[in-house]
Amino acid sequence: MDTTGDEEGTQNARTPEGVTTTDTLEDERAEGEGSDDPSGDETFPREYVEKLRKENADARVKAKRADDLAARLHTALVAATGRLADPSDLPFDDAHLEDADALNAAVDALLARKPHLASRRPVGSIGQGATAPADSVSLAGILRHNAQ
Repeated sequence: MDTTGDEEGTQNARTPEGVTTTDTLEDERAEGEGSDDPSGDETFPREYVEKLRKENADARVKAKRADDLAARLHTALVAATGRLADPSDLPFDDAHLEDADALNAAVDALLARKPHLASRRPVGSIGQGATAPADSVSLAGILRHNAQ
């Protein structure tokens, strides 16, 4: 048995075709080091990158604020219809902001599916508001009424 042979050659003789050994992978990694940047030597100054990041952060804040305002407007428009007890029951949709008919159709569809979400209006006397003045209570009047 000859042990003086090239170790790599014996390894290749034992390794089936198409199989990559660990040594080969390590060699490829060593050759490829330093070429991680696909754009080559092109880098940007720190100030420029910070400026871009700040612009993106500002744009995200503005977009979030616009989304919040749109949600508030949607809730106000639904409340203005007066048909739902809780205006937040109707899910947000951009189409409702632009088209009043779409908003009314969505409220109609929601109330058809879930009639318990409709606003309730009291009917009859609820004990509030202006009433006819009541007679004053007098002890003599009560005694006269009971004496008869």
